[in-house]
Amino acid sequence: MAHGTDRQRRAFIGSFTAAGGPGIVTAAVAPESGALTVLSRVNGVPDPSYLALSPGGETLYAVSETAEGAVAAYRVGADRPEPTGPRVLVDGSGPTHLSLFQGHVLTANYGSGSVTAVPVRAGGGLARSASGVLRHTGSGPQAPRQQSPHAHQVQPDPSGRWAVSVDLGTDSVRVCTLVDGALAVHREIALRPGSGPRHLAFHPDGSRAYVVNELVPTVTVCRWDAGEGALRPLTEIPVLPDVPTGDVFPSGVVASSDGRFVWTATRGADVLSVFAVEGEGLRLTATVPCGGHWPRALTEADGFLYAANERSGNVTWFAVDERTGVPRRAGAVEVPAASCVVFG
Repeated sequence: MAHGTDRQRRAFIGSFTAAGGPGIVTAAVAPESGALTVLSRVNGVPDPSYLALSPGGETLYAVSETAEGAVAAYRVGADRPEPTGPRVLVDGSGPTHLSLFQGHVLTANYGSGSVTAVPVRAGGGLARSASGVLRHTGSGPQAPRQQSPHAHQVQPDPSGRWAVSVDLGTDSVRVCTLVDGALAVHREIALRPGSGPRHLAFHPDGSRAYVVNELVPTVTVCRWDAGEGALRPLTEIPVLPDVPTGDVFPSGVVASSDGRFVWTATRGADVLSVFAVEGEGLRLTATVPCGGHWPRALTEADGFLYAANERSGNVTWFAVDERTGVPRRAGAVEVPAASCVVFG
């Protein structure tokens, strides 16, 4: 997508249609304030809970987080994305995340505990079927959430050599290669039993990774070696200043583009946490309300943070203090059952 003066930047918001969401929402982004203004809604596939853009921004990809999981592709040009073809089954259930890696769309299938590769055709459309499915194995100590694998996220590392999948059910991160359309495990890294890793964000210099855990309110700091494809856990840090009461489930983790800060979102507590990056560690410096209820995903773009608040049905945005990294709420837009925000 062009980013010139003739076209304003766009945000794309996923949602759960089964909970009343509108599908995929396109919004204009005000460059000075970060404000979002809804332009269109596309209800093309059920539960497009997570979205990803092609590197050039011409194609938008969406999971369909249903029992018969699928992925769909849309052309981005006007203010309403247009489907490139029918949705493609991923041979897995409940895909919760997707990314682009070496000419394929990868989906993390939470329900079936697997990762699927679907080839991308010339022009950005999808092949008619998956080229490979990697099925995770294992379990964890926290029943019933960890009785089987639950892949929650898959993404490339900063070098583009490895695909990294985070599995809540097996308390592990798998580093994978892709050969002839099929994923293969290069190395599996164990995290603390019962932590339930959910999402991972890399430091911009590519030397560290931050894994937010869902079943305990912590973030695990890891060293990352792209040459070896090796992840080494270093320390685990609480995302809240006090021991939580009630159900709290961390969801998103983001590293700032300058590498000075890390932010997490926590559902139940409904806060964003601010960490200062100190060497190979993190220091919790502040928490702020997320501006809604049940922040499912957190995104940073152009100095602003965006929280997709699923149960309150809104997306809030925050200006970030350049010195402290502390977010200050600047506005919100209504999106029922909001689940993620991506920018093009």
